[in-house]
Parts: sequence; C-alpha cells; structure tokens
Amino acid sequence: MNTLRLGLLRGGLEIKQFLRSRESVVFTLLFPLILLGIFGAVFGGEIAPGVSFTQYFAAGMIAAGLLSTGFQSLAIQIPMEREKGILKRLRGTPMPRTAYFIGKVVMVLAIGAVETVLLLGTAALFFDLDLPSTAARWLTFGWVTLLGITACTLCGIAFSSLARTGRSGPAVVTPVAIVLQFISGVFFVYTELPPWMRDIAAVFPLKWMTQGMRSVFLPDSFASQEVGGAWQHGTIALVLGGWVVAGLVLCLLTFRWTERD
Repeated sequence: MNTLRLGLLRGGLEIKQFLRSRESVVFTLLFPLILLGIFGAVFGGEIAPGVSFTQYFAAGMIAAGLLSTGFQSLAIQIPMEREKGILKRLRGTPMPRTAYFIGKVVMVLAIGAVETVLLLGTAALFFDLDLPSTAARWLTFGWVTLLGITACTLCGIAFSSLARTGRSGPAVVTPVAIVLQFISGVFFVYTELPPWMRDIAAVFPLKWMTQGMRSVFLPDSFASQEVGGAWQHGTIALVLGGWVVAGLVLCLLTFRWTERD
C-alpha cells in the first residue's frame, strides 16, 4: 500500500477516534455554535449601515472555528498521544511516518468542513447572515479557508512539542488560542482595539483569516472602515502562505515522537 492510501486510511481512523471523544466533539464543534448563539442573542443592532453585529461576528467565528479545529485540537491531542506511547508505537510499525501526518490533515479538513457548514447554517437560519452571492466571493472563501486551516494545522503540530505532558496540553494551548481570538477582533470590532494590540495580531494568521472571511460576508464599502480601504486580499494570501511555510519548517525542526526526542 502506498503512503497516500495509508494516510487516508489513517485519516478515517482519526475521525472515528475524534467522534468517540465527547469532550473533543463538544469543544471543537459545539462550543463555537454556543458562542455564536450567545453573542447573536446579546448583541444586536448595526455597527455600520447595512452591517449587523451578528453578521460581523459570524464571519470572525468561522475563522476562529478553523483555528480551533486545526491549531488547538492538534496541539492538545498530539501531546496526549505522545505521553501514552502511541506515537512511539506508530514509529515502530512499517507505516510510513508521513501517513500519520496525512491522517491528521484529513481529520482536520473533515472536521473543519463540518464545523464551517454548521456555523454557516446556524448564522443563516437564526441570525440572518447573508451568504456569498457571487462566484468570486465563494472563491475567496475557499482559498482563505484552505490557506488558513493549513497554516493552523501545521502550527498546531509544531506547537504540540511545547507541552511536556498530555495533561499540560490544554493549559499551554488554550490561553494562546483565546488571546489570539481577542486581539484579532473575533469578539470585538477590530478597529476599536488598541493600536498596539492590532500590531501584535497582524503578526499571526488569525487576524488575516478573520479579515478574509469578512471580505466574503460583508459589503465592500465596509472595507474603508475596517482596514482603511480595500480588503487586501494579496496581503492576506501572502501572510497565510508565509505561515504555511513557517509552520512546515517548525514541524520539521520541533516534532517529537517520544517525550525524550
């Protein structure tokens, strides 16, 4: 069997393991929906002519959902597998090591797609989110999603090496993910954040994923208020692509199969 087929089979196993973990399902899939429901019910009105807060917030939550699926879930799962000796046993099997990573990518893509559909459906049905009406906007949605979740996946695999034990994984990873969401304008209007906070957020991919999603769901006229002009799709692609490369390099340099590597 070739590596790709083994990776796809491994991906099916990863998805089954994910679905059997109630905590992972609730936190990864349902938690963003709960936040969307709470913020949508509490905050009403418009933040700009023709732009409701719910519409603004829903676009950011889709980006945050990709961060949760790609970065947060892997950075927590992998240390647990490392501590239990699962990675050590996998390394000792004839399965190519690349198949393990392909399996993780397949799981992230599948879960990320499900979560995105759930968020889109919930926001459209209950909070009047206007779905993209042109092929160009759907295309933008596609490449922002693909680049964003790839960058988050690679960074999550690399970040997993920071946790010394499986139990410390959530304590190490969750604060980072929450802080990134706050400074990237997921929960607040981005332009209302302090300039120094926006400067820090601009270094990381979530800010650009959020901006890309808002360019899909918000009118182009809002770009002048949000980013001072155009939506800067070229910059978004450049930054996210740079994080894909950086994440890959970090994976190659830092990933550990055992606690002592």
